Amino acid sequence: MSLRDALKVMVVDDMPTSRGLIVQSLEEMKIWNNTTENNGQSALERIGKQPVHLVLSDMNMPVMDGLELLAKLRSNRLTKGVGFILITGNPTAEIVAKGKALGMNNMIKKPFTTQQLKACIEQVVGRL
Repeated sequence: MSLRDALKVMVVDDMPTSRGLIVQSLEEMKIWNNTTENNGQSALERIGKQPVHLVLSDMNMPVMDGLELLAKLRSNRLTKGVGFILITGNPTAEIVAKGKALGMNNMIKKPFTTQQLKACIEQVVGRL
C-alpha cells in the first residue's frame, strides 16, 4: 500500500467553502482517506476516537483555534506525533513563532494551489 493510500488526513476549518477547497486539493492528489471538522474542539474529540496521521487546520476558528488545537494534540501522549500543518491567510511572525514553539510541522498561506499544498504535505509525511 502506498503512502498516499494509507495516509489519514483531517481537515479542520470553520468555513465550508475552505474545507471543500482543501478536500478538493487532497482528492486531486488522490488522497481519499480524509475527514473534516468545523472547529478545533470537535476535531480533537474525533481524533481521540478515530486517529489520523495529519491535520490540516485553519488558524482562526470559533471554539478552539488552530494553535489551541495544536497545543492540545501535542500535550496528549496518544496524539503528540500527529503531523500538523497550519493554514492561515495572515501568517504573522507571532503566529509562526508560537506554532513552531508548539511543534507545528509546517504552515501554508491562503490562497494556495494544489501543487503548493502537495509540496507542503510532502515536507511533513514524505513523497506522495
